[in-house]
Amino acid sequence: MTDRHFSFEFSAPRTEAATAKLLDVHERLKKETNPSFFSVTYGAGGSTRDGTKDAVLRLKSLGTDVAPHLSFGTDTEEKIEGLILEYQRAGINRVVALRGDMPSGTTGAGHIRYAADLVRFIREKTGDHFIIEVACYPEIHPDSKSVDADLRFFKAKVDAGANSAITQYFYNADAYFRYVDACQKLGVDIPIVPGIMPITNFASLIRFSDKCGAEIPRWIRQYLHSYENDPESLKTFATETVSDLCRRLLDGGAPGLHFYTLNQSLPSLRIWRNLGL
Repeated sequence: MTDRHFSFEFSAPRTEAATAKLLDVHERLKKETNPSFFSVTYGAGGSTRDGTKDAVLRLKSLGTDVAPHLSFGTDTEEKIEGLILEYQRAGINRVVALRGDMPSGTTGAGHIRYAADLVRFIREKTGDHFIIEVACYPEIHPDSKSVDADLRFFKAKVDAGANSAITQYFYNADAYFRYVDACQKLGVDIPIVPGIMPITNFASLIRFSDKCGAEIPRWIRQYLHSYENDPESLKTFATETVSDLCRRLLDGGAPGLHFYTLNQSLPSLRIWRNLGL
């Protein structure tokens, strides 16, 4: 297990109460799992920029290894450079570089700055200071025109200087292993860490998955639907199903796991304990 890396992701808090909850969840997860790092998301177009930065700096002050998410969004290069340098001065040595989503109502591809551009920008401004994580999509990004196009976009991020990748969540291990094989055939050899989404709220998971292109196998949907009014059975099924997925991924050689916590501790911890990590 020593060569595997486990990490947990938080959504940037928008209120004092949300910040207090995040700190409590962080403390519980850190105490039991001692992860490689925590990450904090960056809202569409940088909409949680200040919340992300405040949470990241707060966690860093507690002695936690933390990685802020970052995208160009609608910001100028000067503003992003200032943020990167502030993180560097704070002793943060890892970032998650993303294309990011545009704010609702924003249209036009001319506004998009791709993740490869951001990776290249970070390298130009800070050299090798940061470990740069990027995103990838075993089930193919919903905006990609083809499998080949999606793989080329990912390889461009790696060629620009990315060190490691975190996948969109998925529930089909075969999709992950096939994706890793395809990347290796292109000469991509950075770690590709599976993103793990614990199943908590049936309706929210279906809605978000349909939007982001994450496939929920029909058999899982059927079981979730059948347990919709039975919280205990739903919790047991969800924990066992995601734990089995994690076991298969780790047994198959995955370099670690990255948990999307939704700012909750127990769903991830139930899986963690099941895995005996």
